[in-house]
Amino acid sequence: MPQSGNIPATVPHPTRTLGYQILRWAERYIVQPDGERAGEPWRFTREQKRFILWLYAIDERGRWIYRSASLRRAKGWGKSPLLAALCLIEMLGPCRFSHFDSAGNPVGKPVAAPWIQIAATAIHQTTNTLDLVRGMLVASRLVADYGLQVGKTLIQFKDGRPGKIEPVTSQSASLEGGRPTFAVLDETHHWTESAGGHGVARVIARNIGKNPGGLARYVETTNAYNPNTDSIAQLTHEAFLKQVEESGFSDILYDCLEAPDGIDLKDVVALRAGLIEAYGDATWVDLDRVIGEIADPRTPPEDGYRFYLNKIVRSAESWITPAVWLGRQVDEELRPGDRIALGFDGSIRDDATALVACRLHDGLIHPLGIWESNGLPDWEVDVLAVDAAVHQAFTTFDVQWMYADPAYWQDIVGRWALEFGDTVVFEFWTGREANMARAIERFHTAVVTDALIHTGHPRLARHIANTHKREVRSGYVLSKEHAKSKRKIDAAIAAILAYEARADAIADGRLNKKKRRVVGF
Repeated sequence: MPQSGNIPATVPHPTRTLGYQILRWAERYIVQPDGERAGEPWRFTREQKRFILWLYAIDERGRWIYRSASLRRAKGWGKSPLLAALCLIEMLGPCRFSHFDSAGNPVGKPVAAPWIQIAATAIHQTTNTLDLVRGMLVASRLVADYGLQVGKTLIQFKDGRPGKIEPVTSQSASLEGGRPTFAVLDETHHWTESAGGHGVARVIARNIGKNPGGLARYVETTNAYNPNTDSIAQLTHEAFLKQVEESGFSDILYDCLEAPDGIDLKDVVALRAGLIEAYGDATWVDLDRVIGEIADPRTPPEDGYRFYLNKIVRSAESWITPAVWLGRQVDEELRPGDRIALGFDGSIRDDATALVACRLHDGLIHPLGIWESNGLPDWEVDVLAVDAAVHQAFTTFDVQWMYADPAYWQDIVGRWALEFGDTVVFEFWTGREANMARAIERFHTAVVTDALIHTGHPRLARHIANTHKREVRSGYVLSKEHAKSKRKIDAAIAAILAYEARADAIADGRLNKKKRRVVGF
């Protein structure tokens, strides 16, 4: 199998390791957390066993061979369940060197005061691993035999002994200044500087280093990263490669299984063979479904390579190309009385402000106002002009739904809700990644499937062309090419909100509701 890492392909196990004792303990106590085998004894795959054997490899003094570890695998391989098992091993299992027995075999012992942190940039990103930990405990002997108290966000000993498993983020009080004995960093391809991932990773590394003897460590998991985003997964891989290049050895255990180079995603036979290589012994993965996901027109080719074949490739930087956007232009216009939805994205000084309409019956997109800086340092958006444009929209058209990002405009958006009705005007915080990612995906799907049309407004086209994708846990969001770029994207965001407002208005039955009278221009 093609490998990119430092686990030897031809050596089954290290000479000295606590791994065998740990595997026996884990398969005795841990249970399957979900699926058809929920509640049955946990069983590691061959690849997972090999990773644990090397992770807990020691030298002749009983010290770790590897200071940290990164496990890079395809989406759905089982990285998070393995992290959950490692959390329980580090909390309760024989995971620290005690002594060599008479035959020279290493013997492990539990950590005296275990402190395990499940780290992420936002608390919801820790949920998957923490839920798996709790699932592994629910029907197991561990709770009774070790006297555990299993809470929603904290696992600890009932009798008050020191020891816990907890989630942490950049906002957690226990992150800065803590001294964890083990930490897990899940999906570090999403840990970018802008998402706060670099800061969290630096603090974790500092805290881990406070423990004496180099006994505390952390393990990260990742898909193949996007080299455009400068994520922690990328920094770890580059550090590993640099160490190997300079000295021939790395104290980062880097375990990667990937498909061969040069696979054509449209060649189903070659694609299936590549997926078999990339997923290894993860036999539960439905390869037919994966092939369908990759073939879906909504899946960018780079996502197919990175998430499923575990290959590092750059994303196509633009979100919707000018040619694709031009292909959705029609010789149509909004007419007074049209039933529409509105999207609003506002700023005060630096970024642009935009109000965009979307006609309910056919998805026609047209901006009603785009306010951009004139380049002068003291420029501010004309708030009165924006307010007048919103009032004109409600006077001219039959507005059924409006989504407005309230950032910088919360008082004014609140006033619009009072004037036009809180069943028409709604806040939509574009900084909430999960909701925004869904709205972006809906808009993009509408463009590629011809479900959305537009009037060809040149400034909206420019804002659409300026948008770049940035991966997040729930999909991707949009951003400028860099934080200080003068190329604005606010009209694109407003268009997305308008189309999302249209979808929710239709779902609410407002497309067929009796029309009200409106006043024309």
